[in-house]
Amino acid sequence: MKIVLAIDSSDFSKTAVEQLNRMNLPPNTEIHVINVYEFPTALGPELMATGGSLNNYFEEFISGAQKIGNKIVSEASNVLKSKNKELIITTSVVSGLPKSAILEKAKSFDADLIVVGSQGQGAFSRFLLGSVSQYLATHAKCSVMIVKDKGVK
Repeated sequence: MKIVLAIDSSDFSKTAVEQLNRMNLPPNTEIHVINVYEFPTALGPELMATGGSLNNYFEEFISGAQKIGNKIVSEASNVLKSKNKELIITTSVVSGLPKSAILEKAKSFDADLIVVGSQGQGAFSRFLLGSVSQYLATHAKCSVMIVKDKGVK
């Protein structure tokens, strides 16, 4: 079985990791843990050609997002491996539109299942990621498990 686990730092993503960890997965299940970040639209690559302090800000943003994303996917990988050492886990941190990046990864990974939290972090992000989970459920070529956190309304 091949699973794409799409996460951020939200409680909903932590619940998705916990839920996946409770599942009885077949031996040698492959899980790809992905974190997708978006850079602010005002900082599109076309503005980076101006150089100077704006370019430095862009580079710092990318570096910070990569560092945070690596921590998120590493922690999730460790949690999953702690219960089932036979899992084959790979990770990635990518920039882009979450719904597109997750679908692209699921396709290239030939995933049987996508696991995602029902909402992301913060009110606006919750709205956006909620739309991501909904988009995945209707556009993915494989099954999608949308995990809810019972304790959060």
